[in-house]
Amino acid sequence: MIKKQKIFSWLAATVLLALPGLAGASTFDASQLSPLWGVPFAGTLLSIALLPLLTPHFWHHHFGKITAAWSLAFLLPFALVFGPGVASYNFIHALLAEYIPFIVLLTALFTVAGGIYIKGNLHGSPGLNTAILAIGAVLASVMGTTGASMLLIRPLLRANDNRKHKAHVVVFFIFIVSNAGGSLTPLGDPPLFLGFLKGVDFFWTIKHILPETLFLVGSLLAIFYTLDSWFFKTREEILPADPTPDSRRIGFDGAGNFWLLGVIAALVLLSGLWKSSVVFNIFSTDVGLPGLVRDVGLVAVTLISLSLTPAKVHADNQFSWGPMQEVAKLFAGIFLTIIPVIAMLKAGLNGPFGAIVAAVTRPDGSPDPAMYFWATGALSSFLDNAPTYLVFFNTAGGNPVELMTTLAPTLAAISAGAVFMGANTYIGNAPNLMVKAIAEDRGVTMPSFFAYMAWSGAVLIPLFVAITFIWFR
Repeated sequence: MIKKQKIFSWLAATVLLALPGLAGASTFDASQLSPLWGVPFAGTLLSIALLPLLTPHFWHHHFGKITAAWSLAFLLPFALVFGPGVASYNFIHALLAEYIPFIVLLTALFTVAGGIYIKGNLHGSPGLNTAILAIGAVLASVMGTTGASMLLIRPLLRANDNRKHKAHVVVFFIFIVSNAGGSLTPLGDPPLFLGFLKGVDFFWTIKHILPETLFLVGSLLAIFYTLDSWFFKTREEILPADPTPDSRRIGFDGAGNFWLLGVIAALVLLSGLWKSSVVFNIFSTDVGLPGLVRDVGLVAVTLISLSLTPAKVHADNQFSWGPMQEVAKLFAGIFLTIIPVIAMLKAGLNGPFGAIVAAVTRPDGSPDPAMYFWATGALSSFLDNAPTYLVFFNTAGGNPVELMTTLAPTLAAISAGAVFMGANTYIGNAPNLMVKAIAEDRGVTMPSFFAYMAWSGAVLIPLFVAITFIWFR
């Protein structure tokens, strides 16, 4: 505890000392950066991938410290090379403009969805499991992938607690509900919401990538039903005793939280539609009034849900803050160490990653939708998919009117790549880690980082290849 206090005290002192110089020291020339600045980010990813597999006990008790160590491995040299003003500005900007809104929204959805308990003992047959995944796919574009995931993962786990094989159910849940299902509206996934804020029409995505989404979700449901049916028919698949003997009719406890989910959706939508010139400059970072109202409102919704939800509902749901704490700590490191990586990508052809930018452009200078789909998707698998979306949105010109009309195939490819391929790894989209943590908390032995990638490589990549040849050639 003393070491942690010293670290945070040092960081606070550094920021405070640098505040007078923040206004004039906010930028740095990313085109001159060495790719070595991406080592802390790579180290964070490799730690998430390898340590739970190699030293699970150590990782479980110290993942926050490990993430903090990689964050300092970036921040301290960055402050020495570019000055404390530049380092402090980028630290505060990542905190205020990206991390806090991200965590506040996830916390609200996690809390409200965790306050809804679906009563009754569902029995995890292939038909029921497939139906839950299909319902989740629809809800994901209405209440977000996080909201739909947090609402349905617990009853799905409870429905299958009398089965021997459960990990594949959670894997396909991540594929469908935590990712692909959120591709049709800006409410579904953060990348599409950022596009909405940039001027993309609310219903543009449902008009332009509905066929791709139906193909992907439909194919995944069919594959899952076939696989789950095979497991269901294997010997000793069904346990002799059902851990959930309750046979009451299906119903809801804590149903008032459904109204709060509606409030969350309204706050997110309002922050995109409401145009205000009121901007608060906090340590040289602009915070707009609509975003501030959204975040304050989301905090209020979280507190209201906690105060109104009966303790029995949380107990029945086995609600705990463990999964949220894990996501908050890991993504704090990701949002910080990703700063130079995103900056180098934004530097375009003149930056260290110019080859990636050049790869999405045809010889005649026009954008290549297929390459945009795979480049956006590949980076979204390992980077945060929201800033990755923005990088390629701007690489394609950044004009929403042109992208929605003349370059519609390119914007469709960027949108689909960012959302669909977030399912390729556990860190591609925040709900992935949350679902994994909840499943493990319930005793499900989930695939390791690389084992999960083997699942996504075998199931998702062939479908993405088919989507490329059908829609993005």
